[in-house]
Amino acid sequence: MSVSGGNSRALPWALVTPALAWTLLFFVLPFVAMGLSSLTAHEGGAFTLANYSQFFTDPSYRRAMVNSLEVTAIVTVISILLAYPFAWILAEMVPERWQRLALMLAVLPFWTSYVVRSYSWLLVLAQNGVINRALTGIGLTAEPLQLANTRFATVTGFVHFFVMLLTLTIFANLKQLSPSYRKAAADLGAGPVRTFLHVVLPLTLPGIMVGAFLTFVLCIGDYITPQILGGNNELVMPQLVMMQIGRRGDFPLASALSIILMAVVTVAYLACARWLKIERA
Repeated sequence: MSVSGGNSRALPWALVTPALAWTLLFFVLPFVAMGLSSLTAHEGGAFTLANYSQFFTDPSYRRAMVNSLEVTAIVTVISILLAYPFAWILAEMVPERWQRLALMLAVLPFWTSYVVRSYSWLLVLAQNGVINRALTGIGLTAEPLQLANTRFATVTGFVHFFVMLLTLTIFANLKQLSPSYRKAAADLGAGPVRTFLHVVLPLTLPGIMVGAFLTFVLCIGDYITPQILGGNNELVMPQLVMMQIGRRGDFPLASALSIILMAVVTVAYLACARWLKIERA
């Protein structure tokens, strides 16, 4: 009995040990190393907070953080506004037998490389791209518009990707919503608009917030799309981090900027935690 009891107690640890070892090796230890690096000077030497103070005293660094937050907020809001009606159509208007096919078609952008999608949008938005050729061809503009290498291009590339991510999380929440809630609201005299605002929307808010949080995390830490579509006209934090590494070789400052960015993501998580259903009661 004691041997059997010992084995039953050891089994959970045996199952969780590989995951714990992976987390320790590839997250905890690198994070600790990055934290220690952020407290050293570029030339080495004693611990210092100069890297963190540089972020708060240099206006260009603060501007990069503001740019990141603004772009991320715009992308998240636009993606939600586009994804919710799309998810509603898939969940409520598409017949059940066609929903899997519709979802498969909806996630087609995930099947292509992230870099390929960004360069594809660059070709579409370039001065000789499809949009400018169409606008000049029908006479709406005399000269090509500057669409590429702008914030508009960066937001467009992000929205194209994240609207599908949000569609999946909202669709899953809508499918879990029992039709009896809407029937009960109708029996109490609520019209379609009031039913949506007071019943459907609050009950699907967790799906919206999960998708919004994933969009926030992936968007604010993305380097490829702002670099390809936005160029260097308006730096965001990931570009600023890469500049410290690629041009200056300043790993301590890059580490400090990365930790500040992680702190912002942590604040965003704490703000969304009540809807993410992760925190304990």
